[in-house]
Amino acid sequence: MKKLEKLMSIGDLPEVAVSNVPTLNQKTGTWRVYRPEVDKGKCIKCSICWRCCPEISIDIDKEGFPIIKYDYCKGCGICAYECPTTAIKMNREGK
Repeated sequence: MKKLEKLMSIGDLPEVAVSNVPTLNQKTGTWRVYRPEVDKGKCIKCSICWRCCPEISIDIDKEGFPIIKYDYCKGCGICAYECPTTAIKMNREGK
C-alpha cells in the first residue's frame, strides 16, 4: 500500500466515502458515560476525529470544526485518543 504523503481532507475523499447516517439511524447516546467536547482553540481542523468515529457521530461545520452529534455518540473516546492536538476531551456525562 502506498504511504500517504499528507493528511487527506474531507474534500479529498470520494463522495461515496462520506456518510452522515449513523448506524441504522438509532439514537444511542443515552447509554454514554463520557462525552467528547471540542476545544476550538486547539482544533487544527484535520478531520481525523471525523474519519475515526465508528458511529459516524461527528460532522464538520462550514468552518471545518467538528460537531459532535450527541444523540448518536456512544462515548467510546476514539476521537479524543486520535486527536493530534488533544482538542477533544472526554468529560463525564452530566457534569
